[in-house]
Amino acid sequence: RGMLRGKVAYVNVLFSFRIREEGKDSIPEHPYLYETDVEILLVGGSCKSPVEKFWNGSSAVYILQKATHHEESDSMEESRADDAVYTSEVLPKESPGALALSVGRAKQLISLYTMVQNPNVPSLGMSDLVLLPPLWARCDASDPQHTCWIGAEPLRAAHKVTGLNIYTVSCDGPTADKTRFPNLEELKMEHKIRHHSSLVTTKGFARYELIAAAAIEDTIAESGSNIYVDITWNGVERILETPPVISAATLNIALESGDPRSPVFQLYQELQFLLALAEGVKTDLTEWPEPSESESALKLVQEFLTDLKKKLDGDYVFEDKSETEKIKCDTAAVDSCIKSIFGERGDLDFTEQLWCKMKSKCVSSHQELIDCFTLVIKSLERGEIQPWIHQGSSSFLSQLIQQSYHGKMEDVSLSDITPIQMLLEVGLEKMKKDYVSFFIEQKSLLLQDYFISTSVDLQEQVHRVQKLHHMLEIMVSCTGLLQFRHENLFPLTQICMKYYKENPLNEKHVFQLPIRPALVEKFYQNDNPEVWKVEISSGHGQKEVKTTWQVSTNAPVEHGTSNNSGLLSDSTVNGSTEERLYFITMTQCSQVHFT
Repeated sequence: RGMLRGKVAYVNVLFSFRIREEGKDSIPEHPYLYETDVEILLVGGSCKSPVEKFWNGSSAVYILQKATHHEESDSMEESRADDAVYTSEVLPKESPGALALSVGRAKQLISLYTMVQNPNVPSLGMSDLVLLPPLWARCDASDPQHTCWIGAEPLRAAHKVTGLNIYTVSCDGPTADKTRFPNLEELKMEHKIRHHSSLVTTKGFARYELIAAAAIEDTIAESGSNIYVDITWNGVERILETPPVISAATLNIALESGDPRSPVFQLYQELQFLLALAEGVKTDLTEWPEPSESESALKLVQEFLTDLKKKLDGDYVFEDKSETEKIKCDTAAVDSCIKSIFGERGDLDFTEQLWCKMKSKCVSSHQELIDCFTLVIKSLERGEIQPWIHQGSSSFLSQLIQQSYHGKMEDVSLSDITPIQMLLEVGLEKMKKDYVSFFIEQKSLLLQDYFISTSVDLQEQVHRVQKLHHMLEIMVSCTGLLQFRHENLFPLTQICMKYYKENPLNEKHVFQLPIRPALVEKFYQNDNPEVWKVEISSGHGQKEVKTTWQVSTNAPVEHGTSNNSGLLSDSTVNGSTEERLYFITMTQCSQVHFT
């Protein structure tokens, strides 16, 4: 009877793993119930793997976890409430549905998976063995080692499974007590004894946040922006050592636009007005700013046209110093820390100067916009002005100006969305030149035809200008915060442009740039890492085994932490409240061979 139950369990688990065969073309979005207490989920494709911090495989994986029962008792919820309040400031919120199995149950399921993969076990009438993805089980850390994951990864040769890598991941903390950190030599000796090896190699990894290190206030972090560097090196000598200068480093940048402290914040606001106009053209609904108490757009435009009449010149460029300085400020919006790389444009033509008069804080209604363009068109029709415009300018207003040179202009009806579209076209051309002038200064705009093309519709052109602004924010941040020079900005610009030529706007995307650690060393050399890890390995090829020891400021698992009893006391070790709290994670590997 016991053997029969084992065979039934074998077939049952194999049936559950057949989910992969049923979902070949698309990964199932929701877990499948395996038994009343266990559910199984296949994670792959674009989905973020919950075990990527411990396992560097690239294939899809099965995740086993405790089945989610929505009818949990209120008493259980209440018993968790106090702990949730107590730890909410330090610990991340648990992901709904990510519940852990007991360590014993997880080991039982991993054993069944091992049996399924073993070619020496009779297949119960099955004609072939299924090559399954790796399996990982969430654990509740209820054992003395605080095990939070157990995993099994098949070892393959010629499309046959020859054995398994068995992983155990344990987690402790958070703690600021560094006496709980092991000695590196102890870790190496433990690895040698476990795997009967005489020679081991070590590899280090450290991650430092550079925005915090550059003394930027926490409002940037709240916006979702982050700049950090990942560093790897060989030959680790001690726990928590600072990476040597000869390490390999990758700069990671995720930046959201719109920080009020950014040197290009005024340019960002100008872009927001452009986006409002684009939305007005698309939906026939435009959100206008509140009227300015000091001056109206109509008055500014009238004064501007009067000044042009007095200084009529076919090659005229407006030269009133105070107004030029104002336009320059509005156009470039840069402070002293980046003026050397983002110079103010001094070649604004008539339409661009008109945009500066009418934008954002000035034009406050559709009627005022009509009145402004009426003034301009009448001045052109009467020949009172002959303004200069950039060669190749293609906006409707530019076409009217060109027609005015010959004394004959087409009739213009300023009804419906026509004036909004006219202003949108003018602003679009002006802002394209603003961004392009920066990237040309950096000799970086190899893909500029894509970003300034007029062969696509206005909405797509606006979308591409948004991409240009996001890239500008990244370049300005790296220049202002990290003191990057041209030789560092150039490859970063190319990486950003290549991404945005192929993808839509995504301000959460992490751009990666290989750099020399010396470039940013001063920002982290006296700082604590966010993550520090040492990898101890022995063997080669499929016989390679690794032991990984890691500390991190964030909990390494989302289904709870292993030991929170010392949370408060650990935060005041040696009377200091400044010590960094770390979670300690150990990943160990052992091998099972079938042949």
